[in-house]
Amino acid sequence: MGLEVVEIRDEVTGSYAKIAPGFGFNCFEFVANVDGQEVDVLWKVEGFEDGNTRPSSSGIPILFPFPGRLKGTKLIWEDREFQIPEGDGRGNAIHGFVFKRAWRVIEQTPTKVTAEFQSSKDDATLLERWPTDFKIQATYEISGSVLTGTYRIENPSSKPMPFGLGTHPYFRVPLGGQSADACEIVVPFTFSWEFKDQLASGNQFNRDSDPRQPMLFKDTHYDDGFGGLECEDGLCTTSIHDPESGRTIIQQFDDQFESVVLYNPGHREAFCIEPYTCIPDAFVLRRQGYDGGLRVLASGDSFETVIRIRVT
Repeated sequence: MGLEVVEIRDEVTGSYAKIAPGFGFNCFEFVANVDGQEVDVLWKVEGFEDGNTRPSSSGIPILFPFPGRLKGTKLIWEDREFQIPEGDGRGNAIHGFVFKRAWRVIEQTPTKVTAEFQSSKDDATLLERWPTDFKIQATYEISGSVLTGTYRIENPSSKPMPFGLGTHPYFRVPLGGQSADACEIVVPFTFSWEFKDQLASGNQFNRDSDPRQPMLFKDTHYDDGFGGLECEDGLCTTSIHDPESGRTIIQQFDDQFESVVLYNPGHREAFCIEPYTCIPDAFVLRRQGYDGGLRVLASGDSFETVIRIRVT
């Protein structure tokens, strides 16, 4: 039968995006029309629309209420223990809950769609796996060659709500050229987190090069976390440039995202620049006295942020 797909489109330029509300509200396709040429921005596994693939391996998975891995399957918060299912094949929980569950569409226009997920309404079993009820709302809007994602988190419970938010975009490489190897990647981090068994240890290592110096795709072999992001006017700018086609993907997000995870999928047909509000396993780091960016929302409070993806 396949997934229900929502399409948003800019009729002036012909740019469009496709989103699967029943599969984590994943924006799995974004085609930008630039100067009369279509640029296919996001990588997805063949047959994604059938709904039988891993939802975290294509498009833009939304990672909440924690991005990346948690050590093991036990979350400890305020002397309480919560069991979270293993998800990475190595005995760890990974990427939260909402990336693989059905969301509810609450508003839609030709260029914009909004959906939400609340644990108490959409999967009450999660109330036993997380310290509080939680609510996340996401909006995708297309205008010209820009895809804007707006993400709003709310704490509907009476207790403080710990959380982390991340997105996991699979950007296609190359961008119209013949080879990905020469693609130039800019991510302005100033230090790397030491990862042990794909979890942050707390140790940090300063970057030994200019944060805005491009990296060549051929030299990247990542599944690592980075911080100290350089921002201008509160915005961090990352990019992937294909020198052969002249096309560039620019991803901008605000300074509420303290970290990025960079990831090379094994097929090497994409590169992931993942904005995270906290580093993976920030809960354990917090107990060890490190600041990994974990956020805590008071009862009734909200958090909102925007990520823009532009093609030039």
